[in-house]
Amino acid sequence: MITETVTWVHHWSDRTFSFRTTRSQGFKFNAGEFAMIGLMIDGRKVLRAYSVASPPWADYIEFLSIKIADGQLTSKLQNIKVGDEVILMEKPTGTLRNEALVNSGELWLLATGTGLAPFMSLIKDIETLETWSKINLVHSVRDRKDLAYNDELSTNFAESEPDLTDMIAKVLNYIPLVTGEGDKRITEQLDSGLTINTKSDKIMVCGNLEFNRQVAEWCLNNNMVEGSLRDPADFVVERAFVEK
Repeated sequence: MITETVTWVHHWSDRTFSFRTTRSQGFKFNAGEFAMIGLMIDGRKVLRAYSVASPPWADYIEFLSIKIADGQLTSKLQNIKVGDEVILMEKPTGTLRNEALVNSGELWLLATGTGLAPFMSLIKDIETLETWSKINLVHSVRDRKDLAYNDELSTNFAESEPDLTDMIAKVLNYIPLVTGEGDKRITEQLDSGLTINTKSDKIMVCGNLEFNRQVAEWCLNNNMVEGSLRDPADFVVERAFVEK
């Protein structure tokens, strides 16, 4: 267990926020992985799985979180400020690894809500950028203000990561969807709307449990094989996410 200090907090809306912490030298992770993070609450550790939103080369750790008024952890975490401390388990893990997919076709990153977090790490990961000729990042939210990182993604990180902008611009196809404004859900666009070639393209999925289940089922029905680090294949799904 390690302790990190909050260095930056940004509230996207009344439902989501991001924050950064210091990064201890011993905290190592791969793009797409999640860590168990939390707070000391009433004298005990309360931890939940959070995907790391920052790339492995960054000297900070960034997370994207939902806000739940009665959540055991998130009700407290949403009020953190610069200088506060959070606790982390030292060994991140997860299935959304570039190495879990066979390198062919285009890469599709399908996310709802805060499921965007691991893809923010992957899209700034040098190895991932060099692996794929095209990366389609589809982010679906109910309200436009919940499109976290929309400005950065729309400009290929021109301001925040100028050294990576040209590399990202060559491969990134950012597709924001706002269902509250009439955009169809990702699951409604799998057969029409999103031009996924199930015979060659690869898919990563991160969102709520029902979304993950529906997309995984669609992949299997289209003869795609779920991959792992041991047996890379056609799609991977992250099943660990914050609900409380």
